Amino acid sequence: MNLRAPVCAAVLISLVACSNQSAKGGGDAPVVDGGTFTMALPTDPGNLDPQSSAAGALFTVTQLAYDPLLSVDAGNGDIKSGLATKWAVDGKTVTLTLADGIKCSDGTALAASGVVANLKYVGDPKNKSPFLGTFLPVGATGKADDATRTVTITLATPAPFVLNGLASLPIVCPSGLTDRKSLANKTAGTGPYQLTEAAPGDHYTYQRRDGYTWGPNGASTATQGMPKTVVMKVIQNETTAANLMLSGGLNAAVIIGPDAQRLEKAGLFATKTTSLVGEQWYNHAKGRGTSDATVRMALTQALDLPELRKVITSGKGTPPTTLATIEPTACVGDALARSLPARDVAAAKAAVQKANVPPLTFLYDNSRGSGVAAAAELAVQQWQAAGVKVTAKGMNGTALNSTLFSSGDWDIAWIPLGVSSPDQVVPFLSGPAAPNGTNFAAIQNKTYEATVQKAAAMSGKESCPTWAEAESAIVAAADLVPFANSAVQMFGAKARFAAPGLVPTSIRMLAN
Repeated sequence: MNLRAPVCAAVLISLVACSNQSAKGGGDAPVVDGGTFTMALPTDPGNLDPQSSAAGALFTVTQLAYDPLLSVDAGNGDIKSGLATKWAVDGKTVTLTLADGIKCSDGTALAASGVVANLKYVGDPKNKSPFLGTFLPVGATGKADDATRTVTITLATPAPFVLNGLASLPIVCPSGLTDRKSLANKTAGTGPYQLTEAAPGDHYTYQRRDGYTWGPNGASTATQGMPKTVVMKVIQNETTAANLMLSGGLNAAVIIGPDAQRLEKAGLFATKTTSLVGEQWYNHAKGRGTSDATVRMALTQALDLPELRKVITSGKGTPPTTLATIEPTACVGDALARSLPARDVAAAKAAVQKANVPPLTFLYDNSRGSGVAAAAELAVQQWQAAGVKVTAKGMNGTALNSTLFSSGDWDIAWIPLGVSSPDQVVPFLSGPAAPNGTNFAAIQNKTYEATVQKAAAMSGKESCPTWAEAESAIVAAADLVPFANSAVQMFGAKARFAAPGLVPTSIRMLAN
């Protein structure tokens, strides 16, 4: 939905500003021009409108055809150029100056007024974009000066990490804004690639654009080694994807489960992105078995979270410390470990018996590797030991998104949310519930909301301790249970690149 959460980092919902992450392997093989770069997608992205969903698969393909206004340096988290080459924040005023010569895929120029039209669309609650409140602050308005190519954004309230958010907001060209429905299976962006073929459920083919010179920090498609064609192939089984990586059928794939060890031993190139891979959500909506706070706490106390972490990450995971894990993170520290409820099976049994908990439905993404399925099975066993009947249902990311945001027929879900700053998670933890808003779990935590208001009024990293207080409140109440971080790897064969998701201007095809 990487929930764009930037999956950038192979998560269902991935909301992140794209940047280069640590890499290993690859050697010094010479690059070759042209060629076809084929990457595995663990699930179909569905509707390709880049502002319609926070699903990880959609975010991955969106990066090929659409540019954001800014980018983030991987090493130090500094804001760098995107479509904008100049930027400034003065209180509640953000000023951006666009690069010269930006062209849309249909050949038309992108003006400042086109950017403002994007801000207006995302900023209108009626359009239900998950990026409102995530990458664009609620109440923000834009004004364009086409002569100077300047965009001025006026914020309703201060936003400590507003530039980080704009670094993840894809900009749609005027033709796509005019005919919004066409974006479902076509692209209308300024990115380095353009969609030429869409075969839903199987593959999506993109062709390189000539004359592209306005990428992050001046990246260009004229750079030697960039592929001419990029094919995103839907492969839901990780073992199949790993086999294709070894046989030469794929150039890139995110592998989370045990198959990663085979690729590591084969010496394949890989990027690493820290991701919150284990995150448990409860449906707080009225009428659900998990609407009662005492039930949510009991379900949490029944679990052996360290053991689940070990299983879901093949023994390589670590305890989460913040809800924002995609590096470079805006805030560091440990807001979570001390706040997680301790395991207490006896207390869980007593609370469950008193509450007369009905049978519960537990959802997880079955395209995220065998470790996730094994951990889900273990969780069900631990809940049953506490006296709760739980039925686990594995489904692909597209079906999972639909259930969370549309039908609401679920009680427990494992949805890893990938974000890089604490403000980006706020719309998922507060505000209107789905389908009217992004708060798909219908969470209402007054302490969290009040603390968020305090944090949002502060400046930059000065706000980090207050954001930590807010996250502690949501976890201590068992409204959300983050239990596993892991270094998610994107492997490469005869190619190298930067992650998360896939930074298209970083792809280089190798001779060997």
